Amino acid sequence: MKPINRRTFSKKLSQGLAGTALVAGMPLACGMQNDKIKKKLGVALVGLGTYSTYELAPSLQETKHCQLAGIVTGSPEKEKVWAEKYNIPKENVYNYENFDRIVNNPAIDIVYVVLPNSMHADFCIRAAKAGKHVICEKPMAVSVTECDAIIQACEKANVKLSVGYRLHSEPYTQEVKRYAKEKPFGAIQYVSADAAYFSRSNPEQWRLNRKLSGGGALMNMGVYAIQSVIYGTGMNPISVKAQEFSTRPDYFKDTDETITAQFEFETGAIGNIMTSHSANINRLFVTSEKGWLELNPANNYGPLSGRTSGGKEIKFPHERQQKLQMDDFSKHILMGTTNIVPGEMGKRDMIIVEAIYQSIKEGGKTIPLDLGTMGIVS
Repeated sequence: MKPINRRTFSKKLSQGLAGTALVAGMPLACGMQNDKIKKKLGVALVGLGTYSTYELAPSLQETKHCQLAGIVTGSPEKEKVWAEKYNIPKENVYNYENFDRIVNNPAIDIVYVVLPNSMHADFCIRAAKAGKHVICEKPMAVSVTECDAIIQACEKANVKLSVGYRLHSEPYTQEVKRYAKEKPFGAIQYVSADAAYFSRSNPEQWRLNRKLSGGGALMNMGVYAIQSVIYGTGMNPISVKAQEFSTRPDYFKDTDETITAQFEFETGAIGNIMTSHSANINRLFVTSEKGWLELNPANNYGPLSGRTSGGKEIKFPHERQQKLQMDDFSKHILMGTTNIVPGEMGKRDMIIVEAIYQSIKEGGKTIPLDLGTMGIVS
């Protein structure tokens, strides 16, 4: 079998960082200090489900460099509730049909797409064509082909693109990445990442509908586990093999319930992930020649917790991860800082997701991966 090869996606992750960002018609030098930035970028949330309601909107009340400026929803009832609660003017309220009119609204700088996975590509591309910067909630799309289309649309429109991987902006994950880079315990030998939650309360939810979700547990929590083994080692994997099983096929009729996968890295390190809709667990364990590091919990909304074999407790003050994430992307737009979660990272993860599904389809066969350094951030 030929390796899954994406050499054409070895572009710099920080593409477009050079130059200037336009704020209210005025160019800002890349090195401008935070305290000199007066403008807050306006964010429009597309899709007002649970995540927007309980995480993104509250976080946008705390952000320093962006603010909730608009909404896009298919529910007239939600239009009224949100407009009143967040003082959103009528001209900044859109539905899915008139969304493209957002092109004429200077109050909206960023569109955050928070819809079912199968709708990501459509609305990200439409947002880019409207000249708006884009945050696409994870997973980036339901296929590598759709990721291509989103990236190309944003490049053509000269707008910035980020994926909703909130953990890259929070300090516990940054500490794991530092350990992977500096290797205080020596060479990394093994990483185990579990990302799962118990989901059996609503059989009608869109995540259990493959046409909307593109998959089950792997396309939901599984991308966090994939991310964890990558930043836990500081490397992209060179191969993967995977297994799927179900304890309740009558409930999980259309999507995967539980998936495990094993990764190999070029140094000889190995990684293992488990993702499921039938268990509550989120843990990252990294073991090296002379010690280990653990986050448990590792990927929920926090507060997270960590420790090492040396007896050190990993502890940071808790802040909303989504606040940190959206401020990081806003600073990238305003000041030219690094885009720590670019579209290429979302595409890399979909390459891995497709390889995992391919492995399962072929009875657990090892699938080679040729990812180069795509998606690696320091």
